Amino acid sequence: LCSVGRKQRDDRAGVAKARRAIMKRQKELEVVELMIRLYCRKKHKCKDGLCTECNELLDYVKLRRSKCPWGDKKPFCSNCKIHCYKPDMRAKIKDVMKFSGPRIVFRHPIIAVKHLIETKRQKKKLKKEEQKSNVR
Repeated sequence: LCSVGRKQRDDRAGVAKARRAIMKRQKELEVVELMIRLYCRKKHKCKDGLCTECNELLDYVKLRRSKCPWGDKKPFCSNCKIHCYKPDMRAKIKDVMKFSGPRIVFRHPIIAVKHLIETKRQKKKLKKEEQKSNVR
């Protein structure tokens, strides 16, 4: 009886972990999409939707995210040691982030603060892991 209960608890924990990973992925893409939309609206003067260039960038971001070698343990790209974007796309997304980052705080403050907190948390975690690997 105990082993059955433990297995059910483990299964529920696994499902919850998978659900959190999916939610994290969706939130990351939501933030990037908000930033690209803001950039496109202000820089390219697109009122409805995205221009072709920004739409291609968003599709590229989604593709790269789906193929990320880190999987569900993926840090934000700015914290990542592997840069899997092509140089031209990397330059475009950097421009979007530089422009939209400071402005997103005024349009979506809660999302921006959560993103900042998560970025700091990831940097701290990566630093700890790096120190552990240097000790060994």
